[in-house]
Amino acid sequence: MSKILVTGACGQLGVEIINGLETQYGRGNVIASDINEPGDGLTGVPFEFVDVMNPQQILGIVKKHKITIICHLAALLSATAEKNIDLARKLNIGSLHSILTIAKDEKLEKVFWPSSIAVFGPDAKTDGTPQNSACTPSTVYGISKVSGELWCAYYYNTFGVDVRSVRYPGLIGYKSLPGGGTTDYAVDIYHKAVKGETFECFLKPDTRLPMMFMDDAVKATLDLMNANPDGLTVRTSYNIAAISFTPEEIAASIRKRYPNFEIVYKPDYRQQIADSWPDRIDDTVARTDWNWNPNYDLDTMTNHILDNLSDFWKY
Repeated sequence: MSKILVTGACGQLGVEIINGLETQYGRGNVIASDINEPGDGLTGVPFEFVDVMNPQQILGIVKKHKITIICHLAALLSATAEKNIDLARKLNIGSLHSILTIAKDEKLEKVFWPSSIAVFGPDAKTDGTPQNSACTPSTVYGISKVSGELWCAYYYNTFGVDVRSVRYPGLIGYKSLPGGGTTDYAVDIYHKAVKGETFECFLKPDTRLPMMFMDDAVKATLDLMNANPDGLTVRTSYNIAAISFTPEEIAASIRKRYPNFEIVYKPDYRQQIADSWPDRIDDTVARTDWNWNPNYDLDTMTNHILDNLSDFWKY
C-alpha cells in the first residue's frame, strides 16, 4: 500500500491535493506536513510538523510512516520570494534537493514536485509558449523553478528517481486565501465580488496570464502521478494549460452574476513579474504523453467559485 507525504500541506494547493489523494489512496494513507498549524481543511488528516529545510526531520517522517511517495509542495511563491531572496533559495531549491536525495537513498516509489510558468523569461515566445522554450527567468521564483527542474531531470537520469512535475499556471481556488503569488489577484477578486466590495487590482487591466481552476490542477497532478512511466518523455516539467485571461475579462465574467461589481487598477511591483511571463502556454506534449485535458473554462470556473463563496459569506 502506497503511503504519501505531502509537504506544504497548509497552502492553497496542499489542501486540495490532499483531498484528491485521499480519494485515491484512502484516508490514513496520506500524511500532511507543514511548518504551520493545520486549518479546518485538514481536519482528520494525519499531520506532522516538518521544517522542509531540515532534511533529518523529513527523513524521520519518511521512516516513521513508511512513506513511499512524496508530494513536495512547500515553496515561497513569486511575489514573496522577491522580498526574501535568501529564504527562497533555501526553501525552494535546498528542500527539493533534500527530498530527491531521500527518495534516492530510501528507494521511494516516486516524487511529485510542481514547477511553474515562471520558468519562462522575457525572451520566451509569449503566445503559445512551447514545451522546450528557452527558460531564462528574471525572477527569484523562476530561477528556483528552473534549477529545480534540472535537479529533477538529473536525479531521474542518474539515479532512476521517478520524479514527475508540471509547470502550473496561476491557480485559482476558493477553499483557502491567496498565498503570495502574482496570479493570486484571480483568487481575491471573487471574495471581494461576493462581499460587495471594490477590488483593487495590482496588475494592469490587459495583463493576460495563463490560469487554471484548482480542480483542474488537482486533476493534472493525479493524472501525471498515475501515468505509465514508459510514456513520459519529459523529466524536467510538463507544460499544462487551461485558460488565459486578463483582469478585465475575469471582471466581465463576474459581472454576469454581479452586475455592480467594481474593479480599480493600481499596478505595483508584481506587474513587472507578470510582464515577464507568457500569455498562453502550448501543452501539446502533456496532452500526447498522458492525455491531459482540462474541464473548466472561465465562465464555468466563475460560476462554480461564486456559488460556493456565496454560501461561505452568508455566515
